[in-house]
Formats: sequence, C-alpha cells, structure tokens
Amino acid sequence: MKLSIVTTLYLSQNYIKEFYDRISSSILDLSINDYEIIFVDDGSPDDSLSKACSLAESDDKLKVIELSRNFGHHKAMMTGLKYSSGDIVFLLDSDLEESPEYLKDFLNEINKTGADVVYGVQDTRKGGIFEKLSGAMFWKFLKFITGLPFQDNLSTMRLMKKNYVNALTQHNEHEIFIAGLWLITGFDQRHLLINKNSKDKSSYSFSSKISLLVNSITSFSNKPLVAIFYAGFFIFISSLGYIFYLIYRKLFLMQSLAGWTSVMASVWFLGGLIISFLGIIGIYLSKMFIETKNRPYSIVKKVHEYQ
Repeated sequence: MKLSIVTTLYLSQNYIKEFYDRISSSILDLSINDYEIIFVDDGSPDDSLSKACSLAESDDKLKVIELSRNFGHHKAMMTGLKYSSGDIVFLLDSDLEESPEYLKDFLNEINKTGADVVYGVQDTRKGGIFEKLSGAMFWKFLKFITGLPFQDNLSTMRLMKKNYVNALTQHNEHEIFIAGLWLITGFDQRHLLINKNSKDKSSYSFSSKISLLVNSITSFSNKPLVAIFYAGFFIFISSLGYIFYLIYRKLFLMQSLAGWTSVMASVWFLGGLIISFLGIIGIYLSKMFIETKNRPYSIVKKVHEYQ
C-alpha cells in the first residue's frame, strides 16, 4: 500500500521544516516504506518554495509542485490531489494547527470501519468569540440554503482511498468550494474528532470569508434565484392591493394620500430591491461566464523532485 501526503504552502516558511519532520516521523512509526510527500506552493510570497525545495533535494520521497501564481487554497489542494499516486491519501494543512500525528488515528479508523474517507471535525471550534460565532452561522446558513448536510466545524484533514480521490478530482469547476465537492462526491465517509491548535491569525480575512460564503452558495444552490421570483411576486401582489385600496379611497371615501413621502419611500425601496436582485443574477451569470471559458483552475509552473 502506497501512502500519499498532500499539503499546501502559503506563508508557510515558519512551519515547513517542523511539519516535514513530524509527518516523516509519523510515517516511520507506522513502518510504511512506500510513500510520497507532496507540497503544493500556492504562489507563496515568502521563502516557502525555496525551503521546501531544499528539503526535497535530500529526500527523494518529497516533491514540490510550484504553481505559476496564487490560485487559492482550495484549488491548490485539488492540484495536489491530482498529482498524488498513493492507494491512500492524507490531506492536511502545513500550518500545524492540525497535528500530523493524527495520521495513525485516521489510518486505524479507516482500517477498522472500511470507510472510503475519514475526515476531521473539530471537537471545539478554535478562535475568539467572533470567529466561533461567525463560523457556526456560516455552516448553519450554508446547510439551510443548499439543503446539503454539511458537518459543523469541518477540518481540512482527511484520509481518502484512491477510488474516492479519483472521483473527487473528476470535478472540473473553476470556482471551487472544496467542502461541497467533498460532500457531493459521496462514498462511505466517517468523521473523527480532532483538536485543532490555534497558532496565528487566520490567513482568511473577513472579505475572504464573505467571498467564500458567496461562492459556496452560488456553487451549490439556486435558492437565491428562486427567492427573487417569490419576492417579486409578493411585491407585485402587495402593490396591486395597495392600488385598489387607493382607488377605493378616492372613489368611495373621497380621500387621497397627501404628500410624496410614500411615493419616495416606495421608489427607494423598489430601486434598492431591483439592484440587489440584478446583483444576485449577475453573480450567477459571472459564474457561468467563468465556467464556459473552460480555463484550468490552476497552472503548474514546475514540479521539483530530485532522484
């Protein structure tokens, strides 16, 4: 059985050596001789690439995939999975928030259950109050709007059999939300509770998290488009009723509404609503525009491996 370790590098220069030592030690403890370690450099602006290549020069089990620029975490992970050749693949981040030593527990679990995938779930979400609250709201809202049973506090760490990896990498979306792809690929998937260490500030800024939320919703749900129809229909019926009410007051009660306040409020309300609706439609159209171009979601500049 061949084991593949896949991880991504972005602002990772402070963790690479320790990560490499710890994952190599974990593999050695399991007496696995046939393995590979794949580092995917996602256009990191620091010295991650050079440090990873230095390690690869002294270890023929290690290869470094250099992307031509920064394509994003999810796309870098998918690229690494495509280059993996193991019968079983262990995917995790290199920042050591997820301990590489969990490899043994994941391997025991997959052997015990016979599952195709064992993935990590945080026992308690890391971070401060805002990060915990926003994370919980993110997953609850995502489950509501997509109708998919996403696991709360999902971790990147997962051990996958080759048949699952092959199926997963058949997805050719160019706007990737990898947690959704993990889920809809199917197969027998089991979770394992892990403790995620909190080290530095997350590399995902608030704007990045909002962008991720929008991408995840538009990738796996058409509910916003359906909601536009119902909202428009509700406004039409309400407006029609109000028009009949005004006609009734004018013809039978000889009353008319004084001033322009209600008119201006209605104009601003409907104008804002229309612009918002056009924005939602525009997001879906932009995704269609991107997907129909059929561009690669990442470009490999060079594969560094030393025999």
